[in-house]
Amino acid sequence: MNSSILKQITKNQIREDITNFNVGDTIHVDLIIKEKTKDGLKSRIQGLEGVVIKKNHHGIQENFTTRYFSYGVWTERTFPLHSPNISNIKILKRGKVRRAKLYYLRNRVGKAAKIKENLKNIDK
Repeated sequence: MNSSILKQITKNQIREDITNFNVGDTIHVDLIIKEKTKDGLKSRIQGLEGVVIKKNHHGIQENFTTRYFSYGVWTERTFPLHSPNISNIKILKRGKVRRAKLYYLRNRVGKAAKIKENLKNIDK
C-alpha cells in the first residue's frame, strides 16, 4: 500500500519535457538561479556547457554529473534530472564512449580528454 502512494506522488513530479541523453554527450544546461537582493527575490537563468561523465537511473531520484570548464578550472557538478531548477537541457554533441562512468577524464588534459563524436545517433 505504501509503494502505491509513493508511485502516485512521484508520478506527478517526473518531468517528461527533458530530452534523452547519455554518458559522453556534451550538453548545455540552463539553470534557474534565485538570488536575494535589496529589492527582493530575483531569478535568472545561467547556462553551463559540459560533458556528462556519470548518470544514475532510478526514477524520481535520477541525477547526472557534468564536467565543465569554469574560470580556468575543471569543475564537476551533479544535477537532479527532475529538478524544477533546471529550465532546459540541450544536446550539443553525442559522444561515442564504451564506459558507463567517465572518471578517467579527470586525469586527462587537452586532446587526451577529447571524446569521439557519435555520428550515427544525431538528432535531425
